[in-house]
Amino acid sequence: MPRKPAPKIASLPRPANAPRRKVFVRGLKVEAMIGAYEHEKLAPQPLSIDLEVEVIEPSSPAADRLEDVVCYNRLTEGIKAILAEGHIKLVETLAERIADLAMSHSMVLGVSVRIEKPNAIAAADAAGVEIVRGRR
Repeated sequence: MPRKPAPKIASLPRPANAPRRKVFVRGLKVEAMIGAYEHEKLAPQPLSIDLEVEVIEPSSPAADRLEDVVCYNRLTEGIKAILAEGHIKLVETLAERIADLAMSHSMVLGVSVRIEKPNAIAAADAAGVEIVRGRR
């Protein structure tokens, strides 16, 4: 099934000194059908995902409402939905899809995604990729 592109969100006017916060998920443990080699297509592999999202704070004071924030649980569920779409060859592709997911929220200014494959190289603790994306 073809992947839908992330929705285009009009950039909001943001003063340089606007208050910001970071939303993060560290060490999200998932099993994924990922890899370019034939043996990687046979069974899911463990991944560890770190996500850090820079967010502009709402202009009005926080009203203690989930709708007013970038929700780390929704981001996590979005990552799981991406993985449920099927086999992905490259860790870089997965990182880009996760970044697109985060950047689709209008409050997000930038995102850092780090993905580790702990079983990728026998002599290493992990191998993977880290990307950083932001609004222009």
